[in-house]
Amino acid sequence: MGDIYEDIRKGERGAVISIAAYLVLSAFKLISGTLFASSALIADGFNNLTDIVASTAVLIGLRISRKPPDADHPYGHFRAETVAALLASFIMATVGIQVIVEAVRSLFEGGKAVPDIRSAAVALVCAVAMLGVYVYNKRLAQRINNAALMAAAKDNFSDALVSIGATVGIVGAQFGLPWIDSAAAVVVGLLIMKTAWDIFRDSTYRLTDGFEENRLLDLRSTIARTPGVEAIKDLKARVHGNHVLVDVVVEVDAGITVMEGHRISDSIEERMGKLHNIMNVQVHVEPSAKEARENPS
Repeated sequence: MGDIYEDIRKGERGAVISIAAYLVLSAFKLISGTLFASSALIADGFNNLTDIVASTAVLIGLRISRKPPDADHPYGHFRAETVAALLASFIMATVGIQVIVEAVRSLFEGGKAVPDIRSAAVALVCAVAMLGVYVYNKRLAQRINNAALMAAAKDNFSDALVSIGATVGIVGAQFGLPWIDSAAAVVVGLLIMKTAWDIFRDSTYRLTDGFEENRLLDLRSTIARTPGVEAIKDLKARVHGNHVLVDVVVEVDAGITVMEGHRISDSIEERMGKLHNIMNVQVHVEPSAKEARENPS
């Protein structure tokens, strides 16, 4: 269990890096956008200020999930991670809608001043920096299997896309094609909405105890091959934060001792940990239904 809390602590580091990056980049974009008369860069800077809220929500969720089990939360607080990811999806969707609305408004407004070309360089540098944060957080989230940090990483990627869209728009304006800015913004907004939907769908699936059928079949196969297990009467699994909880009812020979039944349970738990990295397995042992029918009391 200590390793789980250590992984969450590593996830917090990724969220802090996101917050720090957004603080620096938003200030850089807002100042540069004002100096170079780039509305696209200023909008991108305000977008990053909004993203600080999403990353802060992820950080708070990770902090809460590190709290140990208590009387009200006997399984711990790990689901706070998933709730944080869900909140991040709402914030991302809001940003996506805002980007699309602003793009459409800008398209019909017209008559905007051409921004300084140097603002495109600023947007591009910021995009590269945010892609670096995205790669770091994505790899860390995959290594520690953390849904909240993965949501933050996807948010990082969306912001890199926004900066790339701003770059395209600024360059297009130099050639008298201001509509490119709006077109790029609409595409970016749709990509952000798609990312938000993916995070929302995954988070709600986890929070409603959804579990992949194929993965459940793999667990069933592992348990069925455990020596002493004659049948599997029931098997359930659910995701709880960054780890899996499994409840299984197995049938064994009715003539074995309690000690032997306990040994079979230990064997199941050991195999689940070794083959599937699942450390939370509740095993209930029952006498074989076949033997019960053949030897009624």
